[in-house]
Amino acid sequence: MLLARAPVAALNRLVALALPPRCPGCGEVVEADHRFCALCWSALRFLGDPACVTCGAPFAIDRGPGLRCAPCLIRPPAHDGLRAAVAYGPVARDVALKLKYGGRLALATTMARLMHRHLASDATLLVPVPLHRRRLWTRGYNQALLIAAGLSRLSGVPVARDVLRRTRATPPLKGMNGRKRAQAVRGAFVMVDPARVTGQSVVLIDDVHTSGATVAACARGLRAAGAERVTILCWARVVGPDD
Repeated sequence: MLLARAPVAALNRLVALALPPRCPGCGEVVEADHRFCALCWSALRFLGDPACVTCGAPFAIDRGPGLRCAPCLIRPPAHDGLRAAVAYGPVARDVALKLKYGGRLALATTMARLMHRHLASDATLLVPVPLHRRRLWTRGYNQALLIAAGLSRLSGVPVARDVLRRTRATPPLKGMNGRKRAQAVRGAFVMVDPARVTGQSVVLIDDVHTSGATVAACARGLRAAGAERVTILCWARVVGPDD
């Protein structure tokens, strides 16, 4: 057995020399896969408490447990809570873009490892935000599904990849106000198999959270199908200057 393992270990060492682990942010050589260099690590803003119990917007001071921010009090969101691993910034953006458009599929695991601590303790089902079939065909993969698969490996919570379907391609939401974003995604998602989410504590997985119009449309569909809870978990979220 030891003799059989020796060539494998030697091959692994050669691969490590030829293709050393690199920082997901800048590409510098690091000591292990999915590790950031010190510079990129320090540039990431990790999110957590104190924060709004509903949308996860960070508070400057600890206001006590269970508090909501003013926007959530004025207009409660369609979901039961949102969390993100990091704030959207240069390093977080670059990692997301490398996965989304650069074909760096291993970065889904990098994201999942840092998102895992925010996964709801009562989660019973992971549902990735779906892509329209045209975009899926051109890109070749759904980055949200890859992240969900990574989270499933870490947590043991199963992934339901086909309960939600995006029935029409939506225009880019960048530059739209909240009302136009909501109009753009209205009716874009349908439930394919409602029975799979009935009574489940669903965690909707996405890469980047901006206005929330897309996940809100998905959350409404999941709740209408009978999901007991719908929370959102993403890699990065845009944090305003007042947060």
